[in-house]
Parts: sequence; structure tokens; C-alpha cells
Amino acid sequence: MDVEESAERSLLFSQVHFQILQSESLNSSDAQALCKVLVDNGAHDHSHQSPTSKILPDEVTHIVSTTSDFPEYDAATDALKSVVKPEWVTASIAKGRLANPRSYSPDPRLFFSGLVLCCADIPEGDKDAVMGGVLATGGLYSSSVTKMVTHIVALTMDHDKFDDCLRIGKRLDEDPYLLPNPEVLLKKPHDPIIETRTIDMQGATSTQPAGIPNIEASKMAGTRQLDIFKEKQIMLSNDLKISSRLRGVIEDLIIKGGGTLTGSVHKADVLICHYRESSEYRSASRARKEVGNLTWLYYLITHNNWTSPMRRLLHYPISKYGLPGFDKFRISLSNYNGEARVYLENLAIAAGGAFTKTMKEDNTHLITAHQHSDKCDAAKEWNINMVNHLWLEDSYAKWQIQTLSNPRYTYFPPRTNLSGIVGQTQIDRHAMERHFFPKGSVEESEGGPHNGEGSGLRGSSQQPPSSSDRMPYRTHSESDTPRASRLHKANGPLRTPAASRIVIDGKENETPSSTSSRGAKDRAAAKLHDQAADIALYQKERKRVGGVIFGGRRKTSEDVVSNDSRKRSSSKDEGPATEDEARDTKRVKKSREPPVMRLLLTGYKGWANSGKKEAEDKSRLRDMGVLVTQDPTHCTHLAAPSILRTKKFVCALAHAPIVISSDYVVDCLAKDKRLEPEDYLLNDPAGEQRLGFVLSEATSRAKNQRGRLLRGMRIYCTEPVKGGFDTYKAIIEANGGTCLLYKARASSAAALRTAGADEDSDGTTQDELDYMYLISGLSPAEIALWPKFRSMVHDAGKHPRIVETDWLLNSALRQELHWNEGFELTKERVSNGS
Repeated sequence: MDVEESAERSLLFSQVHFQILQSESLNSSDAQALCKVLVDNGAHDHSHQSPTSKILPDEVTHIVSTTSDFPEYDAATDALKSVVKPEWVTASIAKGRLANPRSYSPDPRLFFSGLVLCCADIPEGDKDAVMGGVLATGGLYSSSVTKMVTHIVALTMDHDKFDDCLRIGKRLDEDPYLLPNPEVLLKKPHDPIIETRTIDMQGATSTQPAGIPNIEASKMAGTRQLDIFKEKQIMLSNDLKISSRLRGVIEDLIIKGGGTLTGSVHKADVLICHYRESSEYRSASRARKEVGNLTWLYYLITHNNWTSPMRRLLHYPISKYGLPGFDKFRISLSNYNGEARVYLENLAIAAGGAFTKTMKEDNTHLITAHQHSDKCDAAKEWNINMVNHLWLEDSYAKWQIQTLSNPRYTYFPPRTNLSGIVGQTQIDRHAMERHFFPKGSVEESEGGPHNGEGSGLRGSSQQPPSSSDRMPYRTHSESDTPRASRLHKANGPLRTPAASRIVIDGKENETPSSTSSRGAKDRAAAKLHDQAADIALYQKERKRVGGVIFGGRRKTSEDVVSNDSRKRSSSKDEGPATEDEARDTKRVKKSREPPVMRLLLTGYKGWANSGKKEAEDKSRLRDMGVLVTQDPTHCTHLAAPSILRTKKFVCALAHAPIVISSDYVVDCLAKDKRLEPEDYLLNDPAGEQRLGFVLSEATSRAKNQRGRLLRGMRIYCTEPVKGGFDTYKAIIEANGGTCLLYKARASSAAALRTAGADEDSDGTTQDELDYMYLISGLSPAEIALWPKFRSMVHDAGKHPRIVETDWLLNSALRQELHWNEGFELTKERVSNGS
């Protein structure tokens, strides 16, 4: 029996033809041990080839590597070859069968690779959402707890960790979420957050290297001699602007590393340049050659280990003129230290922005790793955009300023310092092609090499850029298909490692087939990034009593109006699509029609403590043409049991929805059909009398004002106010105003003096603009702010009003600025205890 089992075991890898790529994290001795295990179990080794051979795509089925950062990765995955971590081997042996290679991919975009998830006591809707997100990012799902499960998601706490990872699009440190004593529950929000270090910025914090690399000092014991450039031709561009002495030193290092120098970009395997606007850059990039800057070259020499110049943002050539529109930004940093801070400073400058060490009221953005610092408090007070570093990295990598409405850039996970994931973003090759070397662009002929040792590639069109040229390089056609992954020449060194021999005759740069596994992975990663807003909405819905609403629809579904159609559509039935229509990815019925109603529910108790019933009822309502939304800006109908002063009700009223009774939902579900909402108009005379307004008149005024009740008004709010600053900020902004946090900082007065000169005030009179409002409570800390606020406003030539929250809520409900003396907070009122 043992003999039979042994024979069967030896056949486990009988269909595997592998090659092992050594790196800093997989040294020679570990590679030999791994090779022996594979061969002993029936695998066929191709790693013993001579150093000058290539990876053999026709023979090799699996490439074992701890990183995807090698030149042949794209070509290997396009050829459907599996690139796996060494853990894949041990996992396969433990299972007695070949493990899923996707779960052991070294691709950093699959950040849940190696994770096996099992859900415990969470609702079905939550389970489907978590499972879909984990599968899309490289993890596996198990319906039951087995010895292979690495993580269990429980309703109590651990669920939040996956939500946060999906919202950010990166794998976060899981320590703050671990049961039974999760830090996110035990620690207070303002307790110090431990900073996590990352190695992704080492040697990549600047576009200009600090000094010449010292080969002898950087070599570790037992490390092979410098051979990173073996059998490669390197071209140093003239735009490096280095002295002849330094150029000579660099050339000597390249030759010591086994490389040769060339002055022709067509002969070169690698181009070292500083700017993206040169003809050499465009020619080399189109030919899928490696193009990096001097910092990248120094990194290769120092580490004697290959890395793609697109792996780290500041290893890639920069643009002379910066990202269009970025020169208007003044950026400051908070809660980033060491190399992470230096890296982000230089990245902001490389993008064309202005970086300031100290933050003033004229700053436009604060990039922070979490929300607890003096700068963060000041940013809220001065209404400065507060984002995490992913906004800067993605804007630079995609060469397009990313919208701040994407919650991925404004979300800060609890008890997490985001400095631990700095430097993980890579250059988007397709974005570079669209903007800097598109197909069909007019430039010098690329028919053959140019002579001139050390002179670089020179063509007739290489002229100093005019003012009209100070934009990314343009193309004849904006619809060019992005090029395929780079394909290298057929002869190159293995150690670097070398390039693939996969070349389609006559079609070297043809776009790869959409059926390849690489294409599928790229599409999945892109889809996950595009769904960041959907994931954020899921997180908001998860916090509701009863759990997550039903799965929702894709943005690409047939029943969803696209963003492009929003501007063209004016019909109620074909109204603007909202984020709630793009929630999940697999539950949409293709037969569904676009929703007739977008219903916002508030104060409804029918789904309390029943997530399953809520999901089922919302699915049924959607089949009737009623989409239950959480977005007050796009709802067509607002349902409530009575007139409420909830955040949802007050914010939605500014957009003039039809207000109906929540009985409408009950009756629709009972009769299993969509009823006429006009038969359920909300009738609450007691509420109208109590609040002193008529609902129908308020909705009529809201329809005329179109969310501009507070247009041109800057309203201050204290931080400890009952209900929370964010609640009143949402109400004020829904009505067109600007809400600022007030902490009595000296710079608030300067901001007040410069405000209002250019502001439109469609919804307010000049008399109202002469007043400045502070929404406050009656706590001692808030009362202490009143004298400074009054002094600040008087100095600005305006009249101060310190008011309770009822002033704002009543005005927003009535949809007209309503004032009486009872709203104002005074010392006399405090003394009388009223």
C-alpha cells in the first residue's frame, strides 16, 4: 500500500514543467531545495538551462517566483503560464492535488492571494458581497471551516477588515481587527496610532538619485557579482544632463554589470532618460523596451536584482510640464514620516503641484495617513480637501486627476495608519501610451537605427517645445487600442531574468487576445477599482439595522442609465443613474426595466433586525420598478411615517422629491405590485403644526430653489454639537451652502476676510449675507468659543449669530430662511438655564 501511495504521490507534478526565478527573497539554496521537492514529485525542471537561455514558453507550464517584478511576467501570463509563489508547491503536496495557482500569485494586484475565507453568522447579502470581493482580489472562499481556512469573517467584528480592504483597494494590517480584543473597539479614536513601515519606497523616493551607488558596500555575504545588465545594451539619453565624469562612472558600472552601451535607441534594450517628451522615450516605449530614469538604474546596480521601472512611480521618467491641472494645487502632508514623507513630497512636485511643509488656508489639499492631527483639524475648519495618499498616487499613475467623490480617496480605516501601504501603486502602461506615445502620433521616422555614439536618437521633429506643446503628446485617434504587454528580443540573459520568445510573426505589438488569463485578471482588477464607490455604499448600508440591502446591479447592466446618459436625460422615468444601481455584480436580472422610482426610506421599522427580509423585500420592489436608494441627491420619492428631522429626510427635501407615506412600501409588498405614489402623499397635520410649516409649500419652494437655499453662505459649526458636525455639514451642503468647522483658530479670521467676494447667492438676500452663523450647543467648551467668534465676525464687518441646531433644521425643512429670537444662543439664555 505504501509503495502504491508513493507512486501516486510521485505523479502529483507529472504535468508540471517549471522554472524557478531566483531573487532577493528566494536565494540559490532555497531554490535548489524547492527544485528537489518538485522533481521528487514528478515535475520537470527547466531551471538548469545555461545563464544565457530564456524562459521557454512552449515547454514551461509554471514559473515559481516570489515576485511578479520580472520582464517576462506579462508575456508569461499572456501565454497562459502559471506564475506562482513557492507556497504553491507545499500547498499542493498538503492537499494531494495541484492547488489553484491564482491563490498563490505574486501579483500585488491580487492582494488577497493566499487567503482562504469562511463566513460565519453574517447575512446572505453581506456574505455574497464579501465573497465576491475576496475572489476578485485573489482569495478563495470555503463554505465550511476546514484546515485550509485562514480567515473567518464574523458579524461581530472581523467583517469590517474586509470591508476596509475592499474600499481602499489594498490589503491592510489586520491586527486592529483581530478578535477577541480588537483594537478598533478597545481604543479611543484619538489614541495614538502605531505607524507601520513599508519597504516599497526604498531607493525610489526621488526622481534624482542622491549619489553614485557603492557596489561593494551594497553586496551581502555570498551575493553573486554584479551581472544585472548581462547581454543587455543600455542607452543613456542626453536629457539626463549629467557631467561627463559622472557619465563615465555610470558607463563603467554598466560594463561591470555585463552590459554594453549604445547611442541608438533602436539597438538598445534599455533606455535611461529623465523626461517623457523626448523622441527616444517615444520610440523605446512603442517598442516595449524598458524605459527608466537614473534612480531606477542606480536601484538595479545597488540591489543587483531586476525590477520593472513601472513598479515604482518615481523610477519612471517624469513629464517636463506636469499633470495638466495639477499646478493649481497646493499640497501639504500629515502623519507620514521618513521615506514615505519624502516620497510623497517628491511625487507631488513631479506631478506639477506645489508642496508646502506648513499648511495655510490657501492650501487646496491635505494628504494624511489618518484623521487625527492638528493639520487635519485645521483642514476641516478651513474646508481644505483631506485625502489619503492613494489620490496622489493614482492621479500620477493614470496621468489624470482623480475625482475626490471617489470614497477610496477620502476613507480612513479606523485604527489604521495608511503609511504602511505607501508606494504600492504602479505606473499604468496604457495611460502612458494614451498620453505620451500613442499610435498614429506624428514624429520622426522609426524605420531604422540612427548612428552617433552617445548622441541619442535625433530626428527632424525633435525641436524645443512651444507653448502649444506643453501638454501630453497627442494622437490622431483617441480610440487606439492599448498595446499588448511588452515582448522582448529573443536573446537575453536568464539571470535578469530574460524576456519571452513569444512573438507573433508580423504582429509584434498586437493586442493580446481577450480570452487570456492575463486579460481576465486585468479586467477584474480594473473592475474592482471602478467599484470603489459601490463598495463604499455597501459599507454604509451594512451599518443599517438589519444588514445589507439586496445585491444591486452592475453599472454596465441593461437596467442602469449610464453616466453619459445622465446629462442627456430629462425624463423622470429615465432619470440619472445613482450609485445604488451599481451595488453588486451578479444578481441583476437582464429582463428588468430601468427603475420608475428611486425611493429613499427613512424612519421605516419594517426591516428592523431582519437583514434577510430587507434584502428580499428590496429585490421584490426592484422587480416592480422601485429602486430603494440611499442617495438623497437622486431620489425621486421620499417615504417616511411622518415629517421627521432625520439627516436623510432633511437632506432629501432640498432636492424636491415627492414625499409619501412609508405605508406605500407595505402595501406594494402586500399586493405584489407597484401602486400609484400619488395615492400615498404624506399627510401629517400634527407634524406641520408642531414644526410650523406646510410640507407641500416647502416642496414647492425646494423645486424652485433647486438646492440653493443657502447658496453663498458660509456657516460655522462647533465640533461637539449634538448630532455631530458631519450631519449639519451634509444638510448645509445639500442646500448649497458651505460648512466650516470652528475651533477659534487665528487663521479663521483671515479666511473670513477673503470669503464671499466671488460667491453666488441665488438663494439668499444681501441682508442674510451680512450675518455669519455659528451652530453650537451649550457645553462649556462650545460656550468658550462664542466671544472669539463674535470678535472675528465684527472685525470682518459682519454681524454674528450664534444659533442652536433648530435654526438650521427648521430652515431646511421649510425651505426658506426662517429667523426668530428663540434660535439665538446668548449668555442670558445660558444663565437662565433655557
